[in-house]
Amino acid sequence: MNDTFMKTRPVFPLLMAMALPNVISMLVNSLYNIVDSLFVAQISEQAMTALSLVYPIQNFVNAVSIGFGVGINAQISFYLGAGDREKADAAATHGMMYSMLHGLIAMVVCPLIMPAFLARFTPDETVISMGVTYSTIVFLFAIPNMASLAFEKMFQAVGRMNVTMVALISGCVCNILLDPLLIFGIGPFPAMGIAGAALATGIGQVTSLCIYLVIYFRTELPVRIRRTLFRPHAALDKKLYGIGIPAILNLALPSLLVTFLNGLLASISQSYVVVLGIYYKLQTFLYLPANGIVQGMRPLVGYNYGAKEHKRVAKLYQLTLLLSMGIMAVGTLICLMASGPLISLFSSNAETLAIGRTALRIICIGFVVSAVSTTSSGALEGLGKGMESLVISLCRYVVFIMPLAWLLCHFAGPTGVWHAFWITEVLSAVIAYAVYHKAVAKK
Repeated sequence: MNDTFMKTRPVFPLLMAMALPNVISMLVNSLYNIVDSLFVAQISEQAMTALSLVYPIQNFVNAVSIGFGVGINAQISFYLGAGDREKADAAATHGMMYSMLHGLIAMVVCPLIMPAFLARFTPDETVISMGVTYSTIVFLFAIPNMASLAFEKMFQAVGRMNVTMVALISGCVCNILLDPLLIFGIGPFPAMGIAGAALATGIGQVTSLCIYLVIYFRTELPVRIRRTLFRPHAALDKKLYGIGIPAILNLALPSLLVTFLNGLLASISQSYVVVLGIYYKLQTFLYLPANGIVQGMRPLVGYNYGAKEHKRVAKLYQLTLLLSMGIMAVGTLICLMASGPLISLFSSNAETLAIGRTALRIICIGFVVSAVSTTSSGALEGLGKGMESLVISLCRYVVFIMPLAWLLCHFAGPTGVWHAFWITEVLSAVIAYAVYHKAVAKK
């Protein structure tokens, strides 16, 4: 299969062809996240609280798989751009091998730590029990989930975005269809409650993996997983983790932030914890389309960087930034005009609704400027500059927001926590712009 189209086609149509399947996939995935939460919210607000408290650990596991996948993606696209098929195959092979190892570790460790983790944030035994039940079932599917996400990054690296779109949408649709059946016991299915939501998630992940396997074995790809390449390769593994670990930390830092904010807000009212959980569910709908553009850009900048097409790299970055800002502007308008209806989808509690409306209207102030940070991080990861990308994420999720949230909460009350979000995005955008341009100037 010819992959040189990534350095020969005009930039705008090429980015759209790569990004649109990702945008559609992200929209469907975010719809799944919202629908899944809507069904869980119908069980009880305790169930919604349990889901919010499990989120940081679940997000961390996904961060490991997706972040390491960024390393797989960057190495495959770089070596293909440089014309080295042998190393591209080795990157795919080692990437899949380590991804499944990560899944095995998550499957064993995460259920063991969940009871103590949940007990740190709530004394409610029902919430703890629901959280343990949900997480235990979800993490049983860690290996197929990790393998599926490794395949996703492989297919994206070679420009097969339509395949990843079909696989992701199929898994999400399967999950959405199974949610009400397994949660509420419709038809021949038993009513499983929050356990049903977890099982539906796992089955959806297996569905995506099955689609990847069928297409992988039935079609020709520029890269293949080869048994002969399973031998140790220290230099390659160092590069995979050199990009993957910063990317994992980039994606895991929100979990650290949510854990910190949960601890800060839980001492005031459980309603603030619920609102924070609702915001992060809604955030997926607002940010994932922009992230879809960034995902489409990442293999293109990696390929063109490997082919020494530096002017195309600059054009891809600028175009992605403009598109991302446009998407986030739409998200800002939605939050300003429909904050009440959005929160009411998840809760009918009057206190939660009032807090949620205020939170969305304040946090969305920083949406447009956040595109500078997300685009710069994605471009740096595609260029194999993982540490520079990590600097940006540390600013967004630790360096600025944690002390700001603590200070503003103590001096302005819990509403101050929401102001910390947009202030952080402005400060981080300045850092991101400087870090990106300094990194690419080195070449």
